[in-house]
Amino acid sequence: MFHYQIDTEIEIAAPAAKVWAILSDFAAYPAWNPFVRAISGEAKVGSRLQVHIQAGKTMKFQPIVITVEPERELKWLGRVLVPGLFDGEHRFTIDPLAADKIRFRHSERFSGLLIPLFAAGLQRDVLPGFAAMNQALKDRAEQQ
Repeated sequence: MFHYQIDTEIEIAAPAAKVWAILSDFAAYPAWNPFVRAISGEAKVGSRLQVHIQAGKTMKFQPIVITVEPERELKWLGRVLVPGLFDGEHRFTIDPLAADKIRFRHSERFSGLLIPLFAAGLQRDVLPGFAAMNQALKDRAEQQ
């Protein structure tokens, strides 16, 4: 089994509750998020989401929410066709640093037989999208 990991983080001068409110308000994503352009569905364990990302080109997928810890973590698992071919575990983590400051960690662990074919594209197209989303989240949280 092949693996590829993307890890990013940014400090945000806002309380965890505020960042969570922005992150979990899927309907507002088109207004501020340059990477995850749209999400529909519920932030509820077991729910299937409809996610549209902009990473070089627009990609659509339907991951299943696997973790929801308000003000702490949101994680989903997406797959291409069958398990083990190309899986992505996408994770947003909020780590409080002070009452009005958090560290936002945005990561994804890719695994599967097709990883060697897509690793360069993930680095080229997906990593900048993560960084752009992180900055947009910071801007939105600190401006509101």
